[in-house]
Amino acid sequence: MVAVRPDELRSHQWYGTDGLRSFSHRARTRQLGYLPEEHLGKPVIAVLNTWSDINPCHVHLRDRAQAVKRGVWQAGGFPLEFPVSTLSETFQKPTPMLYRNLLAMETEELLRSYPVDGAVLMGGCDKTTPALLMGAASADLPTVFVPAGPMLPGHWRNEVLGSGTDMWKYWDDKRAGLIGDCELAELESGLARSPGHCMTMGTASTLTAAAEALGVTMPGASSIPAVDSGHDRMAAASGMRIVELVHQNLTLSKLLTQDAYADAVATVLALGGSTNAVIHLIAMAGRSGVRLTLDDFDRIARTVPVLANLRPGGQYLMEDFHFAGGLPAFLAQLTDVLHLDRPTVAHDTLREQLAGATVHNPEVIRPRDKPLADEGGVAVLRGNLCPDGAVIKHIAAEPHLLRHTGPAVVFDDYKEMQRTINDPALGITADHVLVLRGSGPLGGPGMPEYGMLPIPDHLLKQGVRDMVRISDARMSGTSYGTCVLHIAPESFVGGPLALVRTGDLITLDVEARSLHLDVSDEELARRRDAWTPPPARYGRGYGALYSEQITQADTGCDFAFLAREGEVPDPYAG
Repeated sequence: MVAVRPDELRSHQWYGTDGLRSFSHRARTRQLGYLPEEHLGKPVIAVLNTWSDINPCHVHLRDRAQAVKRGVWQAGGFPLEFPVSTLSETFQKPTPMLYRNLLAMETEELLRSYPVDGAVLMGGCDKTTPALLMGAASADLPTVFVPAGPMLPGHWRNEVLGSGTDMWKYWDDKRAGLIGDCELAELESGLARSPGHCMTMGTASTLTAAAEALGVTMPGASSIPAVDSGHDRMAAASGMRIVELVHQNLTLSKLLTQDAYADAVATVLALGGSTNAVIHLIAMAGRSGVRLTLDDFDRIARTVPVLANLRPGGQYLMEDFHFAGGLPAFLAQLTDVLHLDRPTVAHDTLREQLAGATVHNPEVIRPRDKPLADEGGVAVLRGNLCPDGAVIKHIAAEPHLLRHTGPAVVFDDYKEMQRTINDPALGITADHVLVLRGSGPLGGPGMPEYGMLPIPDHLLKQGVRDMVRISDARMSGTSYGTCVLHIAPESFVGGPLALVRTGDLITLDVEARSLHLDVSDEELARRRDAWTPPPARYGRGYGALYSEQITQADTGCDFAFLAREGEVPDPYAG
């Protein structure tokens, strides 16, 4: 591959011409304290950092950015760090999903409007990975992604804890009267012991693994614990590599192909990964000009087994996965379904990247003949209740509920559900189907992670730990249970979920990929005629833009004006 000459660098338009503007750019760079020898003629690398004091998943990225910049300097580049929006899954309300597209816009426009030749993206908390890659895909520069890495395993007394997954478990134990306030206080200090994202195969680990499968990280990067010294070394190696990618002009569009997205889907499904990945990968693929649909997920799910024995569907945590060989060893078990001749940021082909990868613990990364499940961990459902689709992570559900018919108990919004779920007058039994509406992309707003609806206290005390639950919301990737999610179209826009009434029978049949409301078409038509749209959530501001432009879950919840095709000119810098 022919190396890019200094005068062919994109940043040369800002720094290398004879005009007044280039003189001004050079003078202002001197104002920043840099010598001409430090940057002129060198690749300028943007380091986009989602660090924040209130994002525990990313609180260590301020230090990691220094390692990235160290690598860029070592390779002969010129690093510039850009602070970008932090999307904290823990603290941002109503949900960081509301702001995923905002970070994607910020990423795209920063990379487009500054003298940047390549980018290193630093993220990992659930929405940052897709947001950064969506924006970078639209900007289409050479790019490397640096995953934030999972936190250390949690501990409580003699138990190893998984953040999120064990939070739900022990909270239900508290509601059931099995533990008290003292135990809960101890758990608060034991669930999350270090910087980094959730160490289960939740949404964060799923999406960073997908990024590695797409070929935009250094090999093995997605599972390195956040506080491991190997994470620092990976960050430096990413900084070194991005300079080489700029010299090779290996832009993101040459990596994010149809084959790459198919491999990312297979990876997510074989990991038993988060249902959130369905929405995010569809949106990411759209930004890459690749059509990815719910049907692709369901088709690929039938071709891959679940080989990762990781919570919430399995037993182990991300540190165990890392030392079992990480994603390279995992993908080496799937070579028959992967596209091995496509490039990655680190190697000419994925085949070369996986050569020699070895599984060190077959209990964590299962062999093909001993899978955790015979098919991928997510199923796509269709039916008169979800004409545009819905998803269920059936690997994390009670098997006896995967074919179930029961009467609906309907809640119109999350606050109402919280207020009334334990009301004895509702007469909720284990056979009922809990239905939550008004929680989709528009109704939520932002499609919050409400989908793991709480089981009523009186049932928990009877030992009931799972029920069929249906919503147009999402759920945390660390969650579990028979939860049907992402029903499309959502109730807020008049989808069939808006027409369900308490007492209606609903039939779930995961094997048949079916979700059916047992009400006649004539009755549904009468209910539709009587339905009135709810008022808009926002009268102004970003929320109003969001409401005008957001698409439905089955198409990725991107903004329509960002997802559509169209040329965007590079800015004139002279």
